[in-house]
Amino acid sequence: MPTGSTARAAVRDLVAAVEPYDLREAAHQAWMLEWIDSGAQLFRLEKPSTPPRHLAVYAVLIDDPTRSIMIVDHLLAQAWLFPGGHVDDLEDPRSAVCRELMEELRISPAFHPQTGDIPFFLTVTRTRGRHSHTDVTLWFCYSADRNAPITPDRREFGEVQWVPIDDRHAWPDGAYDPGLERFLGKLRACLDGGGEHRFTGGLRPAGA
Repeated sequence: MPTGSTARAAVRDLVAAVEPYDLREAAHQAWMLEWIDSGAQLFRLEKPSTPPRHLAVYAVLIDDPTRSIMIVDHLLAQAWLFPGGHVDDLEDPRSAVCRELMEELRISPAFHPQTGDIPFFLTVTRTRGRHSHTDVTLWFCYSADRNAPITPDRREFGEVQWVPIDDRHAWPDGAYDPGLERFLGKLRACLDGGGEHRFTGGLRPAGA
């Protein structure tokens, strides 16, 4: 069982390894590193929002031949999101995101070869609703086959859809994560072989 110090170090290493796509992601990364180094509790201890800032993970399933990704109609959030959830106390985020995929879809795919097991994207987001809190989210990418069988957890998801990376007009109407458009820009650049740039500075994340 990892200790608090080893779990914190593992989270810090993952966050520090991300190459920010833009000034906003660079600001989110800087805020995350400061938060981790402050000694604050990183993991959710009690549902739904204790502590009010805690780690979460997304799993972005990518079908490369069709350049499509999976989104889920999340019943509680009332939004189209990626599969994922909160990181348990002292849990490695890489284990957490794999666990969530097994629990929510009954699949165990490989991390995408262009990203590996390093988070591809970072966001610090204030959630909506009665128990609003701050999700400090690590976005991981996976290789997947859109024709492979899945078993969605119907307690969590109303619907599951594969949508094109390059055509947002083909996506269903509804609410989405506020970081989605920036994530898609970074993903397209990665898949198309575009370079990424490390930024410094920027404003503190809103709601953080």
